Amino acid sequence: MASFNRVILVGNLTRDPELRYIPSGMAVTDVGLAVNDRRKNAQGEWVEETTFVDVTLWGRTAEVASEYLGKGSPLLIEGRLKLDTWEKDGKKNSKLRVVGERMQMLGSKGQGAPGGGPGKGGASRGPRDAAPPAEMEYSAAEAASFDSGAEPPAADLPF
Repeated sequence: MASFNRVILVGNLTRDPELRYIPSGMAVTDVGLAVNDRRKNAQGEWVEETTFVDVTLWGRTAEVASEYLGKGSPLLIEGRLKLDTWEKDGKKNSKLRVVGERMQMLGSKGQGAPGGGPGKGGASRGPRDAAPPAEMEYSAAEAASFDSGAEPPAADLPF
């Protein structure tokens, strides 16, 4: 039986990306994405529903996200679902997340988080203040040019 695992999300970052490097030297960052949905309920009233999704970015994509994005930045992510499972204190846990394989920044210079996101007149954040082109795209294929794949071997996972 065939299978297909593809996710496309558009939303806003819920926090600033925190870049780190695994022992092999590959960059990784986890970001939170708030995705809004607006629909009518049974009574015909519009209802807003927000879904919070954890996204992991690897390689150059992670570095670009850390450099140019901040809380509130609009973003398109394309990737795949991955189920993480672990055991803690004898209890089995699991969490569904998205492994981002393609990222596209949305909006233009000056758009982003209200009250001081990148491109705003808030406190200086170093390289994030340098505005990228309105839409900049980095894919896992470009990240692969820095390393052998979009995801490191399981032994190098940072958790």
